[in-house]
Amino acid sequence: QSICKGYSFSNYLRNVPRQGITRATATATDSDYPNFSFDVTHTDSTSYARTGILRTPHGDVETPNFVFCATKAAMKSITPNHLREEGSQICLSNTYHLMLTPGPEIIEKMGGLQKFTSWNGPMLTDSGGYQIFSMGFGSVSNEIKGKRDAGSMGWNQSLISIDENGASFRSYVDGLVYDLTPEKSIEIQRKLGADLIVVLDECTPFNVDKHYTAYSTRRSHRWALRSLEEFKRTASGKQALYGIIQGGVYEDLRIESANFINDHGFFGTAIGGSLGDTRRTMHDIVAFTRRHVRNDRPVHLLGIGGVRDIFHGVRQGIDTFDCVHPSRLGRHGGALVPAAHWAEEPLPEQASTPMTVARERRQEKMRIKEAERRASARQALSKMGIDEPLPSQEQDGALFQSVFLSDMTPADAEQPNSSTSTSDDPSPVA
Repeated sequence: QSICKGYSFSNYLRNVPRQGITRATATATDSDYPNFSFDVTHTDSTSYARTGILRTPHGDVETPNFVFCATKAAMKSITPNHLREEGSQICLSNTYHLMLTPGPEIIEKMGGLQKFTSWNGPMLTDSGGYQIFSMGFGSVSNEIKGKRDAGSMGWNQSLISIDENGASFRSYVDGLVYDLTPEKSIEIQRKLGADLIVVLDECTPFNVDKHYTAYSTRRSHRWALRSLEEFKRTASGKQALYGIIQGGVYEDLRIESANFINDHGFFGTAIGGSLGDTRRTMHDIVAFTRRHVRNDRPVHLLGIGGVRDIFHGVRQGIDTFDCVHPSRLGRHGGALVPAAHWAEEPLPEQASTPMTVARERRQEKMRIKEAERRASARQALSKMGIDEPLPSQEQDGALFQSVFLSDMTPADAEQPNSSTSTSDDPSPVA
């Protein structure tokens, strides 16, 4: 539960000198979103960071803020009361999963996500597009999570086709084929009833070429216009629509996409798509994209939840973030604690701090693994008839090369294990 407090950023900028209030004044925004507003209350004089108030029919959200992911309309291992007790203000549910089970009609019949979850506070739903492409290809999700090759793990691609109309995919629940169009995505999100909803888009991996990225970005723009038209056609004043900036790792496409979203009547802006294959690239793209986004709208960074990434985003003027990272970490026994790399939070000298305890435990595990490895090496050498003292750790590498690789061809020795991820820094994609 305590991890929730670590993701509230309003106090971080409380003492920043007040620079006045900037209110969203775009005519389309005011007329289409009568029950929503976004006020910037403070700006930082040394960065682009800002604080604000995002007002929705179900309550206010102080920004910057972290949106916790109740993917299937439930926070695993945490109740809504726990979230409220820890000061959480907004959570997210996933359109893709909920459209498959239990279905938007059932959730609508039960009073929408607010009553279905007993959260009764500000909520956000995504469009379902990211899951279609990440679960369909495996590649996008792998970039984020550093997973091994999907094919070698028996992953069956679920995406059947994507075209101008939308995407067709096979359900992981019952194998039935579903079609998701921009209009259908808005219809489902209407039934789910979250305060903040987003347009349908295609999330491409970083390693596709510029030609396809440009084609996909412009198709996502056309989908965004169809989503906006459907949103206006069924407007009830109870929801607000975010447009999504795409463009991959290409600056000119990012500018084109940002200008497109800026020029149309969306309430908020979400930065999505591929953000590159390293954290440094992601930070550069986020900073670059944010400079081309309207400042009178709330800005959301999709799918990013690393602590360093959030603080970097806050400095760039990002208002909200979402990711499964903190809640997944918590339910698997992990915790987010003050880290030594923050300049304002140096490593305490006490030997009993969580950081030193964790370090000592890691060192103990490494000692156990080293002992097991050397015991295994002794056994292997004995079977090979080598009756010599086990070499030191420094000598291990040379012995391994001379003994264990002696029967391998040069090609075998150089060939990496294709089923194991070798990336220490998986691609951050939103």
